Amino acid sequence: MRLIKNGQVLIDNRLEKKDILIDEGKIIQIDDSISKDCEVIDATGLTVIPGLVDVHVHFREPGHSEKETIHTGSLAAAHGGFTSVFAMPNVIPFPDDVDTMKDYQQLIKKESVVHTYPYACITLEEASKEVVDMKGIKELGVRWFSDDGVGVSTPEIMKEAMEKAKENDCMIVAHTEDMSYRRPGACVHDSEVVTSKGWLGIPSACESAQLIRDLEITKEIGNAYHACHISAKESVEALKNAKESGSNVSAEVTVHHLLLEDKDVAGPNWKMNPPLRSHEDRMALIEGLENGTLDCIANDHAPHTSEEKKRSMDKAPFGIVSLESAFALLYTEFVHRQKRWTLAQLVNWMSAAPAKRFGLENIGQIKEGYNADLVLVDLEHESLIDIDTFESMGKNTPFNGWSVNAQVKETIVDGKTVWKCINDN
Repeated sequence: MRLIKNGQVLIDNRLEKKDILIDEGKIIQIDDSISKDCEVIDATGLTVIPGLVDVHVHFREPGHSEKETIHTGSLAAAHGGFTSVFAMPNVIPFPDDVDTMKDYQQLIKKESVVHTYPYACITLEEASKEVVDMKGIKELGVRWFSDDGVGVSTPEIMKEAMEKAKENDCMIVAHTEDMSYRRPGACVHDSEVVTSKGWLGIPSACESAQLIRDLEITKEIGNAYHACHISAKESVEALKNAKESGSNVSAEVTVHHLLLEDKDVAGPNWKMNPPLRSHEDRMALIEGLENGTLDCIANDHAPHTSEEKKRSMDKAPFGIVSLESAFALLYTEFVHRQKRWTLAQLVNWMSAAPAKRFGLENIGQIKEGYNADLVLVDLEHESLIDIDTFESMGKNTPFNGWSVNAQVKETIVDGKTVWKCINDN
């Protein structure tokens, strides 16, 4: 039994000074003052928020443990205040059959310090040729299917996948990318501000054309569909139209697409897929999140080795790490500085909203009976993002050195502390 005392607690979208009593991994009591003979966590000066939920991370293991492991990735999640994450399936071997998924689940159970939910592939080896055994995989508790990293290339295969998803009450989570729009070596948004530097551009249609195709199939089939890392205003408009037509669709936007634009690109640590697009695109993403067209914030945490990211822009891999800086960066920019969002809005997009959409029970809010997945944060702490403090093996971020006004102090999963700050710098 543990007792969190003296903290400001985010409950029902407002901050209240409350004590929280935890037992057997659950929140069993929330009250103005609780006295109990048990371990006390003093949260004086801190804010208690529900554990954050990220539906899009890459932990690289098995197959690429030189970049990240499940253990280091989950520690990075905990450092950033994330207590539930969804791991993308582009690992080796691909989790595209029952036996491989069983092994993967066992590895996750052994190594992860946070709740880690694995995606299964949509197609065998993400090759867009044969849809996986969704029924068999769902019996293992996996209800989410993605070929993240590549788009499902043919409408026939995607339609078959959506039909199976509908039949088995599963969700298709799609990286939409039509490679006919992407030239070899293309690495930035197709705009003069970056292509003038000699880099090849990727047009917005590379994302939006396949998204529009998927949304048309979803409307016909009626399955649950979630779109990954939306980056273009055309995609936001397509999602708006799909929702207005009654389709069962949702979408995420990443931290970096909310904060950065094509003009900010300065090298491989700003190279991600989809790329950073124009100011107009970024504003459409922010407004789309605010008006409900986009549903949640994700990270697309994508660690790479420093050697890989030292390559030339056209040859360096896509992706950045962001789990450990996401909340602090967004809180600082949109809540503290701009005062455009409230803390409750931000936490909802990073916790309750993704938990609800992905069917996680008793996760994403601070309520009696819910999982004791909690984060203690200091919302008055000024510091700099410092890659030397990262738990992740990946240091590839464009945010190193950015000033922030929030710091995670302690992360609790199922009532147990899995990460605690030991250095305030």
